[in-house]
Amino acid sequence: MGLLKKDAAKKPLKSLGRVTTGGHTSNLRPQRVEKLPPCIDACASGTKIREWIVTIAQREKLGLTEDAAFTKAWNILVDANPFPSVMGRVCPHPCEAKCNRHGKDGAVAINALERFIGDWALERQLPLPRVETDPKPESIGVIGAGPAGLSFGYQMARLGYPVTVYEKYKRPGGMLTYGIPPYRLPGGVLQKEIERILDLGIELKLGCVIGRDIKVEELKQKHTVLFLGIGAHKGKLMRVPGEKGPGVWAGTEYLNRVSQGETIDLGRSVAVVGGGDTAIDAARVARRSGADVTIFYRRTRTEMPAIDSEVEDAFKEGIKIEFLVAPVAIKRDGEKMTAMVLQRMGLGEPDESGRRRPVPIQGSEYDVPIDSVIAAVSQAPDWGPLEEINPEGKWIEADDGGKFADSVWTGGDVLNLGIASTAIYHGRRAAEMAHAELRGSPRPTHVAQPPISHERIKLDWYPPKGRGERSHRPVEEWLPKPLEEIYHGITREQFLEETARCFSCGQCFGCERCWMYCTPNAVAKVDIKETKPGHFYMFKLELCDGCKKCAEECPCGVLNMI
Repeated sequence: MGLLKKDAAKKPLKSLGRVTTGGHTSNLRPQRVEKLPPCIDACASGTKIREWIVTIAQREKLGLTEDAAFTKAWNILVDANPFPSVMGRVCPHPCEAKCNRHGKDGAVAINALERFIGDWALERQLPLPRVETDPKPESIGVIGAGPAGLSFGYQMARLGYPVTVYEKYKRPGGMLTYGIPPYRLPGGVLQKEIERILDLGIELKLGCVIGRDIKVEELKQKHTVLFLGIGAHKGKLMRVPGEKGPGVWAGTEYLNRVSQGETIDLGRSVAVVGGGDTAIDAARVARRSGADVTIFYRRTRTEMPAIDSEVEDAFKEGIKIEFLVAPVAIKRDGEKMTAMVLQRMGLGEPDESGRRRPVPIQGSEYDVPIDSVIAAVSQAPDWGPLEEINPEGKWIEADDGGKFADSVWTGGDVLNLGIASTAIYHGRRAAEMAHAELRGSPRPTHVAQPPISHERIKLDWYPPKGRGERSHRPVEEWLPKPLEEIYHGITREQFLEETARCFSCGQCFGCERCWMYCTPNAVAKVDIKETKPGHFYMFKLELCDGCKKCAEECPCGVLNMI
């Protein structure tokens, strides 16, 4: 092991009013204990966020060129998530909400970083890495080419399994294709990332309806393992009098049909009911058709589950939102819709979602003239011909690895409604479990650990640096150019500056504090040829006097005195 020594005669250093003399102070010794950063703990897809970001931030210490660091970081990222360009655009990035840099000058812009590295790899046509090259004999069948199914198929294909994906629609992608408008996610970006997955040798059968074109029993005979990832494309209506008839659309159906090129005449005045992402997307798509759009939501802005930035963008486009109201009826003149009856709501005690329950206010009903309604209140899987798998049509109950029947695994919105990042995680988790079962290996286990808090991070040690933000097209262009992507990616310079903002919470990044403050020379630098992320120093414990100074001065909280 190559170790670089410092001058043994170095004078004692004074820090925070304390002088380290090298005398014996305790029996405790420093130990490098890597800790879970809050960004990874909060990441729905389970991506190793810190690892790929610090690979770029520490590239010089690791002896990497920029492009070599980019490539290595991208490989770390896509090990868990093969959709970095997509998720860098549509993920609500809960990782940023938990970032310890919030306590200083704003969270690291992880979502923008992910988009940049994803787009960078697409421009260079980087292939997805395989894990094992030996082909496996077992055949894998995947029902549904959404994020969960493609994630499962991706992981199994890179392990060497032959994979066939069956998709009832004409294009793959699931809700990424049929539920997210192109101004948020251009179809070309999604298509390129899907094609890269298919390049691993996956066979894709489009327009294939299970139960009509091939029976479930045939699939079970043809494949050793099945994965069910059909998503939740079936929108629910409001269950109010008068909703059965022309002019009422489920949010998912409306977005699906528009995405397939259908022109839907909504009239001039459109009501959207709901407060989630589907409601916001449907409202903004309807606004692009020239309609006046108002969203009606039964709680307040605080409880609204939609991505906050998307709500702000809806306001910029002239969409109105009325809070604390709920529909109670639709009025019609014959078949023609004339008005929606609304009732004002108050907020009571929290419900199972943790949000305060809306409570109707008696006698507060009023009419709003409308031409059409888009109900984006909820959605569920469309079991249809798959009823033999789930006769009751309820949410599937699987084990903690995603298995719910013999040789059948599942994930995504068939388990419960969630974001695409969660579906990607479900697919990967099920693939890990299925692979272990097929190979006769023990199931992979995950030992939960609490994330390192900002209290262990020395915020003052890190120099202040404001968060880099994405730019966007002028607001006045958004509606006249309804299909063009609104937000731009960050520049290469911004990307490098933003990666440098990462605290590397719970992992050594080579700051030299421990080496600098250790007078008995118990800390030695590792030669650059042998460094790797988190490994820049070696501790010679036989020289340590237990003064604790290294742990006290460590900015990232990786050192424990044990």
